[in-house]
Amino acid sequence: MRTAVVGHVEWVECVLVDRVPSAGEIAHARESFFVPAGGGSVAAVQLARLAGECTFFTAVGDDELGRLAIDELSKMGVRVEAAILAGKSTRRGFAFLDDWGERTITVIGERLGPSGDDDLPWGELAEVGGVYFVAGDAAALRAARAARVVVSTARICDMLASAAVQLDAVVASSADEAERYRPFEPPPRYVAVTAGERGGGWTGGEGRSGRWKAAPLPGPVVDAYGAGDSFAAGLAYALGEGRDIDAALELAARCGATCMTGRGPYGRQLTAAGL
Repeated sequence: MRTAVVGHVEWVECVLVDRVPSAGEIAHARESFFVPAGGGSVAAVQLARLAGECTFFTAVGDDELGRLAIDELSKMGVRVEAAILAGKSTRRGFAFLDDWGERTITVIGERLGPSGDDDLPWGELAEVGGVYFVAGDAAALRAARAARVVVSTARICDMLASAAVQLDAVVASSADEAERYRPFEPPPRYVAVTAGERGGGWTGGEGRSGRWKAAPLPGPVVDAYGAGDSFAAGLAYALGEGRDIDAALELAARCGATCMTGRGPYGRQLTAAGL
């Protein structure tokens, strides 16, 4: 099955610390490394590892960080189709990864998403089984709707409302205010609200509802970076394959749990072999 992501990329420095420093404190990092991150990048790599391929429709600045991000994602099996935006800078980020397994992120600069007017191979989306949409404009979302299944993040509910596109699922959070679901028309087929180690609950456009349990962790917790977007990518993959909502959420939960046991967003993600 072909997969795709429409979204953003950030060039992020990750630092390992005992704990996030309090105001005025100086923290000493044990280690640091750079990754291309952001919800779009993380989901694209997860889908590539599940499906064997993924096309990432994105936008980057006309700068060295944008080129580095494209190169690194390509090395991880993602086909990157990026609009290079003259005069723009690729967004940067800084992430604390602490001994409690949490990630604390600061982003720097404008989030760049692709536009449906960009010269990208949007027509290919008609041949895609599952798309995860995390950043872009209404025209990009309408192009994505040509795919069999489109899953989106609730982070962009205002844009989803303006686009008036029927979605197969929206992934929201019960803990993060920025990821709360706000109803819009037409309503998505499913809304999945994650609740961390408590699993989560879903509602269907036809009035049905249900819950899922968190998947067992396949190892000790390392950090949570990328777990939510790995979950969403797994949901897009499973629904695109034709699984029902309960089976799709079970696979998505495994993706999130697996990511929790690796360092950074890509240290460990569920693969086709793990299915």
